[in-house]
Amino acid sequence: MNKTPRHPPHMDHFDPSRKGPLEGIRVLDMSRLVAGNMATLVLADYGADVIKIEHPDKGDDLRRWLVDDVDVYWKIYSRNKRSMTLDVRRDPDRHVFERLLETSQVLVENFVPGTLEKWGLSPETLHAMNPNLVILRISGWGQTGSYREKPGFGTLVEAMSGYASLNGWPDRPPLLPPLAMADMVAGLYGASATMAAVRVVETGKGQGQVIDLSLFEPIFSLIASEALRYHLSGSVTARAGNQASHTAPRNIYECADGKFLALSGSMQSMAERIFDTIGRPELKTHPSFATNDARVCNRDELDRILADFIGSRDLAGNLTLFEGAGVTVAPVLDMGGLLVNPYVNERGVVVSMPDEELGPIPMHNIVPRLSHTPGVFRRPAPRLGEHSREILDEIGWSETGEPMK
Repeated sequence: MNKTPRHPPHMDHFDPSRKGPLEGIRVLDMSRLVAGNMATLVLADYGADVIKIEHPDKGDDLRRWLVDDVDVYWKIYSRNKRSMTLDVRRDPDRHVFERLLETSQVLVENFVPGTLEKWGLSPETLHAMNPNLVILRISGWGQTGSYREKPGFGTLVEAMSGYASLNGWPDRPPLLPPLAMADMVAGLYGASATMAAVRVVETGKGQGQVIDLSLFEPIFSLIASEALRYHLSGSVTARAGNQASHTAPRNIYECADGKFLALSGSMQSMAERIFDTIGRPELKTHPSFATNDARVCNRDELDRILADFIGSRDLAGNLTLFEGAGVTVAPVLDMGGLLVNPYVNERGVVVSMPDEELGPIPMHNIVPRLSHTPGVFRRPAPRLGEHSREILDEIGWSETGEPMK
């Protein structure tokens, strides 16, 4: 792996001394892999003190998702967090964990439902120790229902939720996303729900509570309109590749130089603008293309018209023409093209952060952007147990394993 940065580092955002809007909120993150780490990444980026509680021998399984022997996923999604090694099933680690609970506002876990209960750490027990604790419980299928103990990786819920059946081409099998989409979406839902629950406690409107977050329901929410479509029509939506089932034109088209252009005409005025731009104003009143419903029904024919026009010009020529006419288009970029794209650099979409192993490394900026209390980059992803002693000192735990008076 080439460990030399491909682009000049920009580390203006990195400042270990800066505080974020969630300063003062402590999060104990017992989760593993993606969904929990995405939820706590959002909280950590905005200043929460996220402490990864990791098994002393194994740590978070995300550490073992390697690319060329580098734990790239861990480095990105565990930034701004601290690591502490504890086995909460055994003393004295259990006592340390209980002490940490006293000063924490949030606990995040994604074990198979019932696991915490087997360890004597049910929500009732946790709330007895800290009534204001918000407990985010992430699982594949949720804490209730006949699937509650069924293994629930994102792949399974992406398949069963209806998402995969919509994704891909009609003459090919259903297509799974090329990333941990269900986990990522669930993590974002989890972060927002956590802050809503913390707000309840802070405003005195209630005590701590349990957030039951499945991987299944968040990804289903992305396609929930399909349930109503099915209710009304009695038929399932067929896979349509890069087309859309509800609007046309919308697709990716190949240019004369082999590069690709994405185009969308989801508004009536935009579709008409596209027809004018390609020199086919008569299509605005043609029965097959005059309305969105007509265009959807005849989208294959419409795509052939657009493909012929776009395919006769290179990408640069198409962009100049369509953008000049105010048409909604964009190039299809791979990561090499994205990292040198002027907009991406002007916007600061990608920033470089320090890493003791690789030097400055690129990662996504904090999203979204708050004008007065923005998120902060305070520390790179931690080594396993890197902050154990530091955290023990904070809670008054001596070197000998006994509470300090």
